Amino acid sequence: MITATALVATIGDGSKNKLGRISKRGDGYIRRLLVHGARTVLRWHRARPEADTGWADQLLARRPTNVVLVAMANKTAREMIRLGHEVKLIPPRYVKPFVKRQKNDAADAEAIVIAAQRPEMRFTAPKSEEQQARAVLFRSRERLVHQRTELVKALRSHLYEFGYTIPQGIGHLNRVKAILDDPGCDLLDLVGEECHDLLDQISEMTVRIGAKTKRVQLLAAEADVARRLQTMPGIGPISALAVEAFAPDMARFKRGRDFAAWLGLVPR
Repeated sequence: MITATALVATIGDGSKNKLGRISKRGDGYIRRLLVHGARTVLRWHRARPEADTGWADQLLARRPTNVVLVAMANKTAREMIRLGHEVKLIPPRYVKPFVKRQKNDAADAEAIVIAAQRPEMRFTAPKSEEQQARAVLFRSRERLVHQRTELVKALRSHLYEFGYTIPQGIGHLNRVKAILDDPGCDLLDLVGEECHDLLDQISEMTVRIGAKTKRVQLLAAEADVARRLQTMPGIGPISALAVEAFAPDMARFKRGRDFAAWLGLVPR
C-alpha cells in the first residue's frame, strides 16, 4: 500500500539508514505486524474509551512533528493532521516517473520520497469530509444520468429495428409514448411491453435524478465557494458544486489562466 509504506519511509530523523539488520525501508513481515497491531489497539481503545490513559498524546509529545507524504489518501491525511503532523499529498501520476523498477512497496516508498524532495513538485491539499461527501453525491447523479442515457439509446435502437426513427434527446420520449399508445401501431405485443418497461425505468431514473439535483442545489446554496461561483454568468449550481468538491484551493493558482489549464482548457 503506497500510503502506509510512504508513512513508514518518511518517519524518523534520517540519521540512520539501518537499524540492526533491518534497513530504513523496514521488514515486510514486521511492518504488517505493526499495522495490524496498531489497528487492534485503536479498536480496543475505541470500544473502551474509559480505559484511555492518554498514551497516544504522551507518545506524540515526546517526538517532533513529522512531514508525512501520502499519495491521495484523504482519510489518512486527516488522521495525520489530527495527530499534529504536517501532511503533503502527492498525486500518483507525479510519483510514477520516479519508480525505478517493478511495482512493490519498497520501490513505491522510494519513489514517493524522491518525488517529495523535488523543488518543483506540486502538492495537493487534503479534502475535508464535506468535500468528499459532495463529490459522492455529484458522482452518483452523473452515474444516474449515464444510466438513463443508456436506456434511452436502447429504446431508440429497438424501435429503429422495426422502422421507427426517433431523434436523439430525452425530450423526444413523448413521441415514443405516442407511438406505443397508437391503436394502429404494428409492433408486436412483446416489443411493446419491453418498450413500456424501458419507459418506466427512464421515468424512475428521471425522478431520482431530479431528487439529487435538488440536493445539489441546496448544497450549492450552503457552500460559500459555490455561492460565489454562481454569481458568474453561465455557472449554475451543478458546475459550482463540482468546482467546490473537486478543485483544489484557489489560492494555489496564481492567475485564472492557471486554473483554466488545470481544468484542461487551452487557447485555440
